[in-house]
Amino acid sequence: MTGFGKSVLQLPNKKISVEIKSLNSKNLDVNTRMPSQYREKELEMRKMIAEKVNRGKVDFSLQVEATGEESSTKINQKLVKAYLNELREITSVHDTENATLLQIALSLPDAVSTSIADVDDSEFEAIKTTIKEALTQLNSYRKDEGLAMEKDFTYRIEKLHELLEEVMEIDPERIKNVRERLETAVEDLKTKVDENRFEQELVFYIEKYDITEEKVRLANHLSYFTETLSSNESSGKKLGFICQEMGREINTIGSKSNFVGMQKLVVQMKDELEKIKEQMLNVL
Repeated sequence: MTGFGKSVLQLPNKKISVEIKSLNSKNLDVNTRMPSQYREKELEMRKMIAEKVNRGKVDFSLQVEATGEESSTKINQKLVKAYLNELREITSVHDTENATLLQIALSLPDAVSTSIADVDDSEFEAIKTTIKEALTQLNSYRKDEGLAMEKDFTYRIEKLHELLEEVMEIDPERIKNVRERLETAVEDLKTKVDENRFEQELVFYIEKYDITEEKVRLANHLSYFTETLSSNESSGKKLGFICQEMGREINTIGSKSNFVGMQKLVVQMKDELEKIKEQMLNVL
């Protein structure tokens, strides 16, 4: 399920921004980006995310911006001066070109170093609070999307109920149509047949096209889907299984229909079910 959350922590000498984004995925996949000094706390931060996000492709970003006068970046002045002297010896330069030499010197190895301080406990506790705030925003976003999906699912299931009722209404006409076609075919043969035997074979043939069980099972699956959707428990996988069963019954009705009117309804039912399946990865 898609979502986004952001929170900012202002410390005396730095500003820490936490952003969390999520996309659809069957499982939880967390990708993190953060400065190296915070890597020692990565596992704990991942655990916090996993406790609040069950499924999804999650991008977690922790960015640090220095706001104080002190800087963790230091210039090795002695080494830079040595670099400059050596550069001047191998080339003749004017004073106006000293800036270019300085730029080259600063880019050479060990000219600039960055001191990495350990993350103290008080700072990390503040960061954890910031992460919780971002996760709250993320889940609020996901919840709003979930409510919209629930509304759409409810509409699709109601539509499937309506189409199933139409199937039930035209089923007697379908059976009558199949019977009439068989009787016409026999008459066209212009051959005398045993009426009793023909009736028995006709009943047996029509029974193969009977969809009573499929209609009952599909109705039960639709009701079970609605019941599961309103559950407070995580039910994404269960809803996926119910969709598979609904698809099986719809396909069987289609293969047995042998009637244009019913086949059109089956196509519409498949279309509605496919729209439900497209959103299944979003459901926890």
